[in-house]
Amino acid sequence: MKFRILHEIKGRMRIHAAQKSMTDREADTLRYYLENCAVIQDAKVYERTQDVVIRFSGDRETVIGVLRAFSYECVQVPDSVLDLSGRKTNREYLDKLAGQVIVHYGKKLILPYSVRCVIAAAKSLKYIWKGVRSVLNRRIEVALLDGVAIAVSVLRRDMKTASSVMFLLSIGETLEEWTHKKSVDDLARSMSLNISKVWLAADGTEVLTDASRINAGDQIVVHMGNVIPFDGIVTAGEGMVNQSSLTGESLPVEKKERGYVYAGTVLEEGELTIQVKETSGATKYEKIVAMIEETEKLKSSVESRAEHLADRLVPYTLLGTGLVYLLTRNTTKALSVLMVDFSCALKLAMPITVLSAIREAGRHHITVKGGKFLEKTAEADTIIFDKTGTLTKAHPVVAEVISFNGESEDELLRTAACLEEHFPHSMAKAVVNAAKEKGLEHEEKHSKVEYIVAHGISSQVDGKKVVIGSYHFVFEDEKCSVPSHMQETFANLPAEYSQLYLAVEGELAAVICISDPIRAEAAEVISMLKKSGFSKIVMMTGDSGRTASAVARMVGVDEYYAEVLPEDKAAFVEREHAQGRKVIMIGDGVNDSPALSAADVGIAISDGAQIAREVADITVEADNLYALAALRSISKSMVQRIRKNYVQIVTINSGLILLGVAGIIQPTTSALLHNTSTLAISMKCMGGWKVKETEGQID
Repeated sequence: MKFRILHEIKGRMRIHAAQKSMTDREADTLRYYLENCAVIQDAKVYERTQDVVIRFSGDRETVIGVLRAFSYECVQVPDSVLDLSGRKTNREYLDKLAGQVIVHYGKKLILPYSVRCVIAAAKSLKYIWKGVRSVLNRRIEVALLDGVAIAVSVLRRDMKTASSVMFLLSIGETLEEWTHKKSVDDLARSMSLNISKVWLAADGTEVLTDASRINAGDQIVVHMGNVIPFDGIVTAGEGMVNQSSLTGESLPVEKKERGYVYAGTVLEEGELTIQVKETSGATKYEKIVAMIEETEKLKSSVESRAEHLADRLVPYTLLGTGLVYLLTRNTTKALSVLMVDFSCALKLAMPITVLSAIREAGRHHITVKGGKFLEKTAEADTIIFDKTGTLTKAHPVVAEVISFNGESEDELLRTAACLEEHFPHSMAKAVVNAAKEKGLEHEEKHSKVEYIVAHGISSQVDGKKVVIGSYHFVFEDEKCSVPSHMQETFANLPAEYSQLYLAVEGELAAVICISDPIRAEAAEVISMLKKSGFSKIVMMTGDSGRTASAVARMVGVDEYYAEVLPEDKAAFVEREHAQGRKVIMIGDGVNDSPALSAADVGIAISDGAQIAREVADITVEADNLYALAALRSISKSMVQRIRKNYVQIVTINSGLILLGVAGIIQPTTSALLHNTSTLAISMKCMGGWKVKETEGQID
């Protein structure tokens, strides 16, 4: 790619692409390419100006080389990235807003006053009819107040005021529509699939295959705890499928042969073989959008309160207008009350504030599925961390394989990887990656694999029963034993590692030691969260008490619980609720999903299991935990900003009413100042977020 450097400082560069124009697709392709380069931390592409802003680490010349090597034709971008980027929606609404402003002020410059009056009178009919319809439906709400204000202005031949009020209302409608559309799109994108590999059933075996290579009619196998990647018909197996992301049903639905399953739903129990019917990712996206638009899932209670308060204020505004007229017999003073509409500012400023907060969270790689979850994050006083993959690194590694049955370490690792590759957990990934690094091929030589959540895996390999998992599962549930001549080795296992136990035919065959280092920023983030107002910070893990104690001491949590099961985590959340506490749960695994669902806010780590991301309300990138502190700061700032908006709106508009009743200002001036203050508050709501990326603090 040819480009020109416009500006640069250390770690940041702004360039201009040397091309006549840039389409949405090209902009998304370029951004995808840059964000997947190791040296580039963040990239923003502006298609209108063909400018690109890049934040990078490392060598400047490397970045320039990356840019020079770029070509639109050579980058393969997933269809979901291009189809669901949201760039087109944002541009459409920006163009719509700009068009409304240009037309409104352009008419004043071009059209004579008489023509503008005719246009204003024609436009007023829409708002007046809405007010009449409100009365016919026996509802006193904002539409009635708007209709009365516009009708009175038209009857008084004050077309300037009527036109100004209608302009502001149209801007508000566009912003509200944009807020809703963007929130729905952001939520739908966060729920859309990001599955790169699936198990293809072929010739009696399962082969791990790129999802992009699957065609309609292919047979795929979905194991427990995984997201179903495509719409299709069940041809074998039975299972319980969580369809809450599409239907809102809280209980899983039984699926068996000839049953239909939908992309994006989660297989909670069992195993299904599915004949693929549709491979289009857009289908699920459209279903999600339709589902969301029929619910109030996105709306925060502060937005709902603003709407309800706006409607409740209508009778008082009308009553105030009537009282002023009765007491003064002065139409001008009465209109001064009518022209100052509290509801307009309330209904405009609140959604913009929430949208702005969600957008700011996105800048910190935090996906929020609705405004109400930011509000609940601000109110929470208890936060629960899963240990593995959350407080510890998202990519644990195998440090050592200790043989207990005389077989080679490589052969034992090969067997373990053969079982673990079917299930989504950071420990499982560590085993599979270790085998891959050693070049250990592990063909499917086992029978059906049974996964017991938070315990382990059981299967048959070469006719022998093989289990792998936690101490509790292998030795207490499965009653396996340690070879007598290896008791001393077993007693002296390295304390600094987490352990996976592999047993064959009831006897321990190997212990796989997993190095799961604590995140460097974990202790600092815990301290920051305490300062932000959390009174209880808890760590829960299925690991041993010895490992849990060491981690808890190093990161500084208030309480910790070891060797817990998924139901234990969910039960703890319910106990906290019973005590009147508001709870955030943070996890990344299949075993965390019940607690993520039970908490007031469930937060998933992006590198975790698909089911965790599906049921969570918020997803944060796995790079570091500072995003959690930023999330807390953004959410608290959002609530503070909304409260401040209430005070400003009530103060300004009350002052305008008093000035109008006193005869100091005319209704036209009152409407102008009201409209100006509403736009000013709304514009202020759209920006001003300053979050330090390494500390999560708002300036």
